[in-house]
Amino acid sequence: MLEPKRTIAELKELRSLTADENGAQRVAWTDTWLKAREWFSSKLEGLPVEFHQDAAGNNWVTLRGESEKALLIGGHLDSVPNGGWLDGCLNVMAGLEVLRRIAEEYRGKPPVTVRLVDWADEEGARFGRSLLGSSAFSGTLDPEAEKDRTDKDGIRLEDALRACGVEMDRMLEARSEQQNAAAYLELHIEQGPVLLDMDLPLGVVLGTFGVERHAIRFLGQAAHSGSTPMHKRKDAFLAAAKMAGEIYRITERNGGVSTIGSCVTKPGIVTSVVADCTITLDQRHLDAQALARLKAEAVEASQRFAREGGLSDPEWSLIWRIHPILFHPDLIEFCDQAIQEVAGRSHRLPSGPLHDAAEVARAGIPTVMMFTQSLYGLSHNKIEDTKEEHLELAVRALDRLADKTMRWIMRQ
Repeated sequence: MLEPKRTIAELKELRSLTADENGAQRVAWTDTWLKAREWFSSKLEGLPVEFHQDAAGNNWVTLRGESEKALLIGGHLDSVPNGGWLDGCLNVMAGLEVLRRIAEEYRGKPPVTVRLVDWADEEGARFGRSLLGSSAFSGTLDPEAEKDRTDKDGIRLEDALRACGVEMDRMLEARSEQQNAAAYLELHIEQGPVLLDMDLPLGVVLGTFGVERHAIRFLGQAAHSGSTPMHKRKDAFLAAAKMAGEIYRITERNGGVSTIGSCVTKPGIVTSVVADCTITLDQRHLDAQALARLKAEAVEASQRFAREGGLSDPEWSLIWRIHPILFHPDLIEFCDQAIQEVAGRSHRLPSGPLHDAAEVARAGIPTVMMFTQSLYGLSHNKIEDTKEEHLELAVRALDRLADKTMRWIMRQ
């Protein structure tokens, strides 16, 4: 029998074990994270499952079925420092409750194999590389390019992984876990205000935004702030500053979201006109063509503002990009049906943040996500929260979705 209240009790137990007065501290590749994983493995006692860690540090719980075709349900136990009590771990613990129900109903042998995965280092909080374990699973990870990453204490990623039993040179062996994977489901708190503003407990995720992330450098000329007339200045900061409002106008025309997240000026003193100004721009959209327009219009605006200020064309340098990931239409329909069955109403929305589900979908595995409402529209914060009745509905809806997806897998 499905017991959603047990999921909530276990989430609170995990919080008491791995959080302090500042929030969750389950940062990947730390002792607290390992403690959380050990605690999770203790919850598997008595279940007819197999348990192992793959070459990338992802933990797999497998309930063998009549068919080798596998339904995957995933999440992550790691958190950001001072994080919330639900981000990531709700997915894992709700998935465990669904796994328990399936094991009981089918007496340990469901019609398809069911696998629960706890992805390693979704957040990238310690070393700055998000989706680490799931990208090894999908095959998009380049271990050689990540080896020299270090944390704030100078510890190398490669060494931190080795201390947890993971060798970077072998991480791509995790691709073998794709074998027989027929579908992937992920439940997550929304982390934003859309469902909250609509007063809805649950929503269907259409896909994850594509991302264009760049640094834009404007080069002007240093000059004394007291002796240089305003009309004679080549002010790099003035050109960069004009981008702030323009980025909002560009995004209003094209949709999506855009953020100028940082600004660095040189020489950076109060008595000098800015000679060198670099801003960072993050642009996200679910539609690839619209995302391309966001970037193209931002490039044009930056060149225009540079010319107006007597500067040369700004230098654009790529920080990171990922294409939009659209989830599977059949699974989107099943998710919508499951939500309506338990909550009465559903809503379809994109995900701005990235999730492990995006990497699974990139591997060609049919994927869908479900969101549950976030109070305050906040995450990565100790006050992150969701109503307990909404958490219960989320577990029930995920269970319905799992049933519908298993039947779909059997028909394939």
